[in-house]
Amino acid sequence: MPLIQRRPLDSSLPLIPRILKSRGLDAAALEFGLKNLADFSSLKDIGRAVDLLVTAIRHKKRILIVGDFDADGATSTALAVHALQKMGADWVHYLVPNRFEYGYGLSAAITQLAFAQYKPDLLITVDNGIASFEGVALAKQLGMQVLITDHHLAAEVLPDADAIVNPNQPGCLFPSKAACGCAVIFYVMCALKRRLVDENLLTDSALNMADYLDLVALASVADVVPLDNNNRILVEQGLRRIRKGFARPGIMALLKISGKFAERLASKDFGFALGPRLNAAGRMDDMSIGIECLLTNNAHTADEFARLLDELNQDRKAVEGVMQQEALRQLEALRFDENNMPAALCLFNPDWHQGVVGLLASRIKERYHRPVIAFAPADNAEIKGSARSIPGFHLRDALDVVAKRKPHLLSKFGGHAMAAGLSLRSTDFAEFTQAFTQVASEQITPEQLVHTVLSDGPLAAHEYTLENAHQLRFCAPWGQQFPEPVFDDEFFIQSQRLLGEKHLKMTVKPVNGGPLMDAIAFNVDVKAWPNNQCQRVHLVFEMDANFFREQWTLQLMVRDIRAL
Repeated sequence: MPLIQRRPLDSSLPLIPRILKSRGLDAAALEFGLKNLADFSSLKDIGRAVDLLVTAIRHKKRILIVGDFDADGATSTALAVHALQKMGADWVHYLVPNRFEYGYGLSAAITQLAFAQYKPDLLITVDNGIASFEGVALAKQLGMQVLITDHHLAAEVLPDADAIVNPNQPGCLFPSKAACGCAVIFYVMCALKRRLVDENLLTDSALNMADYLDLVALASVADVVPLDNNNRILVEQGLRRIRKGFARPGIMALLKISGKFAERLASKDFGFALGPRLNAAGRMDDMSIGIECLLTNNAHTADEFARLLDELNQDRKAVEGVMQQEALRQLEALRFDENNMPAALCLFNPDWHQGVVGLLASRIKERYHRPVIAFAPADNAEIKGSARSIPGFHLRDALDVVAKRKPHLLSKFGGHAMAAGLSLRSTDFAEFTQAFTQVASEQITPEQLVHTVLSDGPLAAHEYTLENAHQLRFCAPWGQQFPEPVFDDEFFIQSQRLLGEKHLKMTVKPVNGGPLMDAIAFNVDVKAWPNNQCQRVHLVFEMDANFFREQWTLQLMVRDIRAL
């Protein structure tokens, strides 16, 4: 059960200013003008990158984009292909490694495949490449130039590419270290357009770079990067364009298949509706389905791709559900309780699906609030793991410690503070589990293992309004490290029933005054709820506006429910 901790609040302030102040911000944080975006000029190597691209366009060179198989990779690939074509590139194609055959990034095998199939003059990586030493070296041997655009954490030694644009490489002064891969290639394309216009190789009206903000916004939220000031601007600008109908057919089709309305779109819809459907292509089949959905200009074709993505997402849900039950059985068999549970959990099953282990790790992490790595079989007697962390424990750094202590264990690894990927021999799983758990126990404090929910406190009776719910939804793009307002208070329950056998639908009234409202708690413990003996509860909730049968009503989205 999470610990509820209330933020310091200034009760004299109206709702929105009060919420901003509790996050150390003021009204200026809601100024999302494009003029406030960080400039591309501070990106290290941006000039060299543009030189490569201008030369490739001038001399009609063959350009191949090497992408990644998640939503960030798909949006990055679509953006790069479309923008380069609009800016006069004569030959542009893309290649995305199939995760089941080739794994992640510009490996030597993918470089060989790229050369055999396309004979490119210039390879451009998007959302990958910063750790692709062998792939870059082989590309250079085969006579290709390489431009790496990435956002993943870089080592002190970098691949020998012709140019590297990554805000997280040593010596880069770009202020937003939280940029996703799609934002990085967006900035590269902005710099390219500026150069081409300055050299009279392109008219300023040939393309509007703001047209790509729908992709950047989707990628930023779906990739769960921190929404720092720069990312909030990118996401909010993308949301505003989509709400006004200025979005590519693929995004509009994904909205339609998800049952979402463009004019009502919020940042969390990227994470819960669009992102999972796009990611399903890379998890279950081939990410080219998602990329083609984002590239097409034909609304009917986009609808067909979106339907395919939705079907793949349904398959993903079914597979994930089976895997989650097996994972819980494994943990129950170990007979852990709150007093003897290890600081980290490593899980493996030879029947698990390689494309879904990341989601499984995330679900188990949410349940037990500790770092989790879930493994599935790969080729050559190896297993591939996907890791998810809790605040305060840096996954990539922890894996680096394991690699230094036990050099024979990890064949490769990489990632961020909160998410990472790795490979090792299946016979080394037990030894790795012990080594990783040891590092976690050294670095994680007991306080960090307590799941804490930060609340914006109770609402006054007059603050339970549809107007406030709409304001909260649209005033800012809430997300990672810029959390959506969450409140907590005590309520009388007027009615309660199950929806879909696992969701608790209630009508509630604040104990300290306020209107009678609908409330819904998803995936409740059906052994505990409904509880007709319970007439009073403590709720942690978000305030939302629900549109049903042509009518708006106030609804509480319950995060935590406790009987009183």
